[in-house]
Amino acid sequence: MSAMMAVMTRELRLALRSGGGAGLGLAFFLIVVMLIPFGVGPVPHLLAQIAPGTLWIAALLACLLSLDRLFQADFEDGTLDILTLSPMPLETLVAIKAVAHWITTGLPLVVAAPILGMTLNLPDAAYWWLVASLAVGTPALSFLGAIGAALTVGIRRGGLLLSLLVLPLYIPTLIFGARCVSAAAEGMDVIPAFQLLGGVTLFTLAMTPFAAAAALRMHMR
Repeated sequence: MSAMMAVMTRELRLALRSGGGAGLGLAFFLIVVMLIPFGVGPVPHLLAQIAPGTLWIAALLACLLSLDRLFQADFEDGTLDILTLSPMPLETLVAIKAVAHWITTGLPLVVAAPILGMTLNLPDAAYWWLVASLAVGTPALSFLGAIGAALTVGIRRGGLLLSLLVLPLYIPTLIFGARCVSAAAEGMDVIPAFQLLGGVTLFTLAMTPFAAAAALRMHMR
């Protein structure tokens, strides 16, 4: 447990110190959402209609920004080799890195989303479900991103390839997450979409550490 906490503390410190950490994803999220009214126009009912999808797409893209450094920096300086030889299972290391990525990237988006919902005229009934859906869905984005980061580790400027690999995997989370918010905004039943979103996240959290660890082992041979 102490080793896991030490790795988690290290990952959080590196993410907060590096330029591609928490601040970049949050800034991107803010900029994208705040530019939408300028592009669409100050039409309240139109902004309210596109708000759920816009907020979720912006959060999804913000999570992509720092994924390429999830394993790359450790691979380049040899730290990944040392961590691989430690008693800690590689699957646990992947999970810790994904959780640290969510804490520094996904969690700030969850906190900022309600404020940005006001700029898009999001209906009052949808605010709680916006926060709940992002809190449940964004961990899946970080864990799925770990697979792409593991597959592209060692590839210089592999950010575009990582995006192409990961974006199709994000589609179920995006669909169910945006549907939760839009259903709440329309006064419809939110529970089915929210349950499906939770199911996708649980499945992702259970399976992706093993897939990402297998990809890392191929690169470490």
